[in-house]
Amino acid sequence: MSEHFLVTGGNRLEGEVLVGGAKNSVLKLMAAALLAEGTTVVTNCPDILDVPLMADVLRGLGCEVELEDSEVRITTPAEPKYHADFDAVKQFRASVCVLGPLVARCRRAVVALPGGDAIGSRPLDMHQSGLRLLGARSEIEHGCVVAEADDLHGANIRLVFPSVGATENILMAAVLARGETVIDNAAREPEIVDLCNMLNEMGAKVSGGGSSTLTIQGVRKLEPTTHRVIGDRIVAATWGVAASMTRGDVRVRGVNHKHLGLVLDKLRTAGAEVTPEIDGFRVIQRERPKAVNFATLPYPGFPTDLQPMAIGLAAVAEGTSMITENVFESRFRFVEEMIRLGADARTDGHHAVIRGVPVLSSAPVWSSDIRAGAGLVLAGLVADGTTEVHDIFHIDRGYPRFVENLRGLGGVIERVGSE
Repeated sequence: MSEHFLVTGGNRLEGEVLVGGAKNSVLKLMAAALLAEGTTVVTNCPDILDVPLMADVLRGLGCEVELEDSEVRITTPAEPKYHADFDAVKQFRASVCVLGPLVARCRRAVVALPGGDAIGSRPLDMHQSGLRLLGARSEIEHGCVVAEADDLHGANIRLVFPSVGATENILMAAVLARGETVIDNAAREPEIVDLCNMLNEMGAKVSGGGSSTLTIQGVRKLEPTTHRVIGDRIVAATWGVAASMTRGDVRVRGVNHKHLGLVLDKLRTAGAEVTPEIDGFRVIQRERPKAVNFATLPYPGFPTDLQPMAIGLAAVAEGTSMITENVFESRFRFVEEMIRLGADARTDGHHAVIRGVPVLSSAPVWSSDIRAGAGLVLAGLVADGTTEVHDIFHIDRGYPRFVENLRGLGGVIERVGSE
């Protein structure tokens, strides 16, 4: 039997938890190091599986990468390699973010189509169309995205959807393109702002981060920098939802609460006392949560990455909740595992209706992606008996020190080794 968690329910979570750097930011910042010859240092890196995986991708492109504690040192050569092969990128989706930097630095990129979480279709059409407008030729050949350009020039680019990945790749290609690039309907996530800030520290000229319009004045060369990753708002919110589900009292530190405005408002609607603090927030839930409706949308809407936690909260709330998934069509596949735990849930297309029950019942369940795995652990915290959560390598990809942090809050969880 593979490694799995044993989660025993019934304990109220109490205490303080420190959140590390954002998974959805650090991997893109590491890729941005390709844009400048020399040593770039990224600090406040989370201790998650995807960081060494991205380090391997960069090593395959000719970089020297050192990982130590919460710091990554990336030394990029004068002439990086341009081929990120399948073995390097197959394990996680974020590996595709090397596409833009490679086109910018090498004027050529060959990146194998990546793997990652099974949450729905995430095509690269917008990445490719944006690069084409910048002057690159881009096709899918032999299972790889191939892009090359004799010259990159500025362009007006309007995304049909505010895709985070497409925004990042186009942005990182445009910083070394000739002239001005404007990206309309750009993603607005805090992680995009973090990338813009790092690029500007390297000598780029990017304005509009956090708005739907990014303006980039191309420069000839960037320099290495040292940059601190922002706190992980998804991990922080996971602990906030866990406090609400277990009727607990949890202080979350290391994150900007303003990045979680709508999420914290939803917890208030569920009956929690939510207090913003200088470096985080506190959630106290004294009674059984109340039903709340959620609809996932691009930032500043409710994050799709928190949809499994929203379903977990709804599963034990008083009343009926409707969850609408507007971003990834396959994200509801994890609801089958929640039903195994006794949740009264029905799905129909992009909608799920959850009728809350006072307590869930323990059962063996399987994670299908990072956030589904965390959501199942939270459900196990409010189930009777001991729940087995399998395929926990997904959780390790996104949650540093998951067991230690949960135990520190009073949760009962054990990692059981392989047999």
